[in-house]
Amino acid sequence: MARVFSGIQPSGELHIGNYLGAIRNWVQLQDKYESFFSVVDYHAITGSYEPADLRRRTRDMAVSLLASGIDPEKCTLFVQSTVSEHTELAWIFNTVAPLGELERQTQFKDKASRQESILAGLLNYPVLQAADIALYLSDLIPVGEDQIQHLELAREIVRRWNAKFNVDYFIEPKPFLTPTRRIMGLDGQAKMSKSLGNTIGLLDEPSVVWDKLRPAVTDPARVKKSDPGTPEVCNIFQIHKAFSSPETVEHVANQCRTAGWGCIDCKRVLQSSMEAELGPIRARAKELRAAPEVVDDTLATGTIQAKKVASATLNEAKQIMGLR
Repeated sequence: MARVFSGIQPSGELHIGNYLGAIRNWVQLQDKYESFFSVVDYHAITGSYEPADLRRRTRDMAVSLLASGIDPEKCTLFVQSTVSEHTELAWIFNTVAPLGELERQTQFKDKASRQESILAGLLNYPVLQAADIALYLSDLIPVGEDQIQHLELAREIVRRWNAKFNVDYFIEPKPFLTPTRRIMGLDGQAKMSKSLGNTIGLLDEPSVVWDKLRPAVTDPARVKKSDPGTPEVCNIFQIHKAFSSPETVEHVANQCRTAGWGCIDCKRVLQSSMEAELGPIRARAKELRAAPEVVDDTLATGTIQAKKVASATLNEAKQIMGLR
């Protein structure tokens, strides 16, 4: 069976952009592949943070993942920092990672341009990503389009390591593009992001969801309710396609084009579609928060499972390198 690895930073509770862009896909993948999913907290310490806040966000992320349908009976879920092999292999990969390629990474250049003192961890971030993937000899990596460049670098690092020791040990992972590739924020201007305040939280109560949906940007051509619109350019319609049934999506499109509905009508139907999917997730998260031992046991078991595979991979790599 092919193997999948994917990680998500501990940003706290998920928002619907995370859910649609990654997690809903993970839930499907765990039924088809041997899957390893990680809360990648080492990746979260390349910037400033508060330790207590990091612990809280890591746990909140684990709760959100489990509530969303990540099933520890079907996959391995763990926190990255509990498997020390990740950072050990990252150092090994640093010895073959090309500096020029690291400096050319778009995300590095973007973040470095906003820092007075550029930290080495920011530069080496993709090397740790390569180690995350390679430790589990992963065949497929579910990614969004914005992570393709990092995955190509991971493939290059693996290729160089294999060539250096004249082996075909580490697998060059292939991208598995997520079906929902880009979720725009409620402002319609940028990708959904907590830092921009344009998100809907996965666990938001219905009243909060409505407060966020009501002023959200729609088709700019629809100034008055009687103005016909073009659903394809409306960000709310794109979210409909993610949450509503095909029949509802078709009806919404027709109502938009013929001005049969105003934007508020469209948003109320969207809220109803979202609640049908998100309500059970919110209820499950509430149950998990009331039983913290369930989350603790799940992550502890995941660490044992992940470490078993990771340690075997690293030991074999060390044998090849002459470190054993």
